[in-house]
This record gives sequence, C-alpha cells and structure tokens, in this order.
Amino acid sequence: MAKQLFSGNEAIAFGAYEAGVHVATGYPGTPSSEIMPALIPYPEVNIEWSVNEKVALEVAIGSSYSGARSLVTMKHVGVNVAADPLMTLSYTGVKGGLVIISADDPNCNSSQNEQDNRHFARFAKIPILEPSNSQEAFDFTKEAFSLSEKYKTPVMLRVTTRVCHTKTPVSSEGKRQEIKIEGFTKDPSCYVMIPAHARKKHVVIEKRLLDLQKESDASSLNYVEKGERSVGIITSGLSYQYVKEAADGEWIFKLGMSYPLPINKIREFTKNLEKVYVVEELDPFLEKELIYNGIKVEKRDKKFYLGELNTERVMEILGKKDAVLEGDKPEKIKDIPLRLPVLCPGCAHRSVFQVLRDMNYIVTGDIGCYTLGTLPPLSALDTCVCMGAGIGNAQGIYKTKKDERLVAVIGDSTFVHSGITSLINAVYNKNKITVIILDNRTTAMTGGQPHPGIDQTVRGEKTKALDFEELGRALKVDYVKTVDAYQKAELQESLEIAEKTDGVSLIIAKRDCVLLKKRETSKE
Repeated sequence: MAKQLFSGNEAIAFGAYEAGVHVATGYPGTPSSEIMPALIPYPEVNIEWSVNEKVALEVAIGSSYSGARSLVTMKHVGVNVAADPLMTLSYTGVKGGLVIISADDPNCNSSQNEQDNRHFARFAKIPILEPSNSQEAFDFTKEAFSLSEKYKTPVMLRVTTRVCHTKTPVSSEGKRQEIKIEGFTKDPSCYVMIPAHARKKHVVIEKRLLDLQKESDASSLNYVEKGERSVGIITSGLSYQYVKEAADGEWIFKLGMSYPLPINKIREFTKNLEKVYVVEELDPFLEKELIYNGIKVEKRDKKFYLGELNTERVMEILGKKDAVLEGDKPEKIKDIPLRLPVLCPGCAHRSVFQVLRDMNYIVTGDIGCYTLGTLPPLSALDTCVCMGAGIGNAQGIYKTKKDERLVAVIGDSTFVHSGITSLINAVYNKNKITVIILDNRTTAMTGGQPHPGIDQTVRGEKTKALDFEELGRALKVDYVKTVDAYQKAELQESLEIAEKTDGVSLIIAKRDCVLLKKRETSKE
C-alpha cells in the first residue's frame, strides 16, 4: 500500500479520484482552493471552476441525476450562495454520489466571518463527516460517496483551515473505482419539486434521518478510545488532535460522522462517567445536540465559541488551567511593531484606491484582495459584506442621499460571481452609481485561478472570454470606459465624466496582477 504526504485538500482530491468521481465543480475560496487544481492531473475527471457556488452545485446536481459521482468544493461562505439548490436537493435526493466540501475558516484567517457550517447539514437534513487529518480526509471522502448513494442523499464533508493545509501521510491502494454512468432517467415525481411532490419527499427525508442515525450508531467512523479516569471527552474534526495532546487518562469519543449523532452509542459511552466534556471549534453544535437528547455534558464558556482551538485552550476547557505542556514554551518577544496586511508591491488596486481616497468618494466593496484598501495608508474602502455586495450597498446609499459621491469597487472574478445582477438592478431602478471593476485578470486572493473574464479554463484550455465593456453596453449602462489602472489621471478623468453622467457608469480598471508574471516565470 503506497504512502504519500498530502495536505487535507490534496487528500480530498485523491480520495474523490479513487472513489470514481466523474464531475468536480467549485468556486475558489480559501481554505478550499487547492482541491480542484489537485484534480488537474486526472483526465478521467471532468473539472470546472464555475462562476459561483450556486452554479457549481447545480452542475453537480445534474451530473448526479445522470448517475455520475460528483464533487463540489467551496469555502464556508460559499455554502450560503449554494444554499438555495442545496435545500431542495435534500428533497430530490441523488442518483450518483454527491459530496459537498465545506471548508470552514475558524478565526477568519481569510474570511469575513467564522460561521459554523455544521448547522447547514442539520438545516438541510443531510449527513456530515468531519476528518481530523489527511488520511481521514482521503478515507472520509470515499466513504461520503458510498454513504451518498446508499441513502440517496447529498453528503457534506466539513474540513477546517488547519486540516485543509496541514500535510500528513496518506496510505492508499492507488486504484480508481470505475463507476458506470447510466444516464438521466425521467422521473418528475423525484426531480420536479412542485408542492405535491415536495410534501411526499419531506416524509422520505424524515425517514432517511432516522436511518442515518442508525447508520451513525453502527459506523466505524465513530469510536471510543478507552481511558483510566471517570471523565470523558466527546470531540470531532481537528479538535480531536488537540484533545489527544491535552488528555491525560480521559475516555475519548471520536466522532467522524457528527450529524446525525450516534446518540445510542454516546449514551452507552457516558453512562458510567462522572463528567463529560465536549470539545469543538466555534458553536456548541455537538453540545446542544447532546443536551437536547438528554445527555448531561459540561457547558463550555462562551469565549470558546470564538476562534480556533489549540492545546492550551482545550486544557482550559478540561479544567486544567495550571497544566504545563511538555517542552519549554517559547519566550514571547516584546515590542514587535504591528504589521498590517497590505496589497502587494506594484498592485494596480493601490493607484485606484489612491484616486478614490483623494477624490473623497464613499467606496463600497466586498471580499477580495482589494478589501485591504480599507487599511492605512490607503484608507479608502468603506464597506465589505460579501461577494458582490458593494454594488448593492452603493445603490442603497444612493436611495437615501442622492448627492453622495459614490463608487462601488468589485474584482473581475467577483463581478462574474455575483456582481452582474446588481449592475442590472442599478440600471433598471435608475440608481445613479459608478462601478469600477478592478480587473487584474485572475482570481488573485485565492491563488490566481482563471475565471470567465479571461480566455482559459482550469486546465489551461482556450475558451471564450467575457468582455466587460460589451456586457456593460448590452445591459444599457450609460457610460462605459476601460482604463489602465496605473494611469491615475485617466481614471480621475473617467470618474469626473461618470459624475456628470445621468445614469449608471461602469469603469474597467485593467492591469494584470503583479504576481501573474512571477507565476509564469516560475513555470518556465
């Protein structure tokens, strides 16, 4: 059996390949972005960066309906975008196995929030698996496809930043399971969710949940590690690794399938224990499920609902505040000046923000490299809610005070993801705003992935590129102009024209990301 060193993301990709995945879709978002590129070497897998997470899931749903095993990748906030099809997919069920990767980001390492997507699994009434290292990421991915087909349900695989990016050994046989694709079979009662069909399907979902709970009770993914004390710890995912370092004789119940919970197995585990702790990152998801089911556990302090765990924090949860970790703790270095994150040297976004700051605009935006425009010395960005929100926010501000100087900035990939509909809304509702597309020819923040605004796919194949100027004119935008983002005078002139325009203006500030050339050079 071969052994390789994989990150969690690489292990997921390899596990999906061995499981016979035929279609893989997604939208790049840290910490999930490396999964799709890891599938590039496998021509048997049809892969694509979709325009957003909703579309990615819808494409995967179609391939699943045809009997193909399908994988969808996204970060935690991407599931918000994909939630609409996800909720109804739970009703229709699947044919070919369908696995949704939710890469959560405790501590907001590269995100605008730290939501806990285990709630989505419960909300959609689908099972969730949580690996704690790369080997489990590989094994659980394969198990997720089997579980999906056994119960005709989508399955969520929840990973977190440290699991995604940490490399640990993975053993595998290196053999791909070949899955015969039967093709789509007409069955409106199953796939067309009109109310009459949906009401019947809801009954099926509730029955499926009961069956999945029995599956969880019997699953080898959920197991007990014996201890020497009458104290137990229930944990899952990466938290298990910290528990292993902090535990000293406690019994450990390690959850691999964390929804539905193996309630009967947990009751058996806790019945002879004097005290039971729950160790989990972010929300008290497991804790509340256990209490709801009448299992007595120690409640965590709310401060542990925030950020990532580590061994010391777990020790505090377990009441070991005075415990000393093995080895010397590194001495804290004092008086280190704070270094704020900044845009890369030479980044074209810098000159755009300098102009907007100097012209004293209210600048609405969203998540991306350019979010750093809010920090000194640029101090130019005023809002960031989610992908595409800047264009909508600007319209709302315009409606309250029409003489405000307003500009919405949005990245080129983000514009395709969720900015186009907001631009249409601005034109239709006569909301006089100026939109600047910060076109650096890539999805820069997540590692430089291609998108529909350039002429290549995830595998580097030539394709048709979306022309932002032509699109703006097709949408009846009143003023459309492309400028070199480095040419500040040209941008300022365009903004002055936009101010005088009676309607919506679209400026494309174009200049390649400064890292693109470095990446091209490194490949040569």
